[in-house]
Amino acid sequence: MSFAEADCMGAKKHSKQIDEYEAKRDFSRTPEPTGLRNSSSTDRSRKKYVVQRHAARSLHYDFRLEADGVLKSWAVPKGPPAKSGEKRLAIMVEDHPLSYASFEGTIPEGNYGAGDVKIWDEGWYETDSGDSDKSILANLKKGKLDVTLHGRRLKGRYLLTRFKSEGGDQWLLIKTKNKTSRSKAGAQSK
Repeated sequence: MSFAEADCMGAKKHSKQIDEYEAKRDFSRTPEPTGLRNSSSTDRSRKKYVVQRHAARSLHYDFRLEADGVLKSWAVPKGPPAKSGEKRLAIMVEDHPLSYASFEGTIPEGNYGAGDVKIWDEGWYETDSGDSDKSILANLKKGKLDVTLHGRRLKGRYLLTRFKSEGGDQWLLIKTKNKTSRSKAGAQSK
């Protein structure tokens, strides 16, 4: 089942989490998905993630993790790190609807985020602290989330850690050394 198909199951009107997303867009002028919110995924044991290459005013990569029925999102100007120990600036942006995980297309000039969006990587993730929404949100609130990614390109452990700055909600996305994963051997990404 694709991300879009899973998102349509149990979809309902957005919550306040998506208000900022919708306020920045005119859906009569952009092909981006509206703020429908998925209240229940078909497979709660696997949280999805997606990385989208976004050729907007400046090229960057949007790193998105499913949590609490939305995609928690960061803009990563230089793209996700590939080698252990590499760090990348990750600027937290507004939550996106789950349906955005399958979005590819061109956002027309004159719209927020104008430019081409392509899926660069996708898969699922897990955390050592538990994959419940409550646990993930608590870790994000504390400013530190360890994840293990199971994707086509990105595999292994990553750390998102917030740091104090005057420029907004800035984080570091760090590729860390792999530990033995909680997942069963041979687990495949979608």
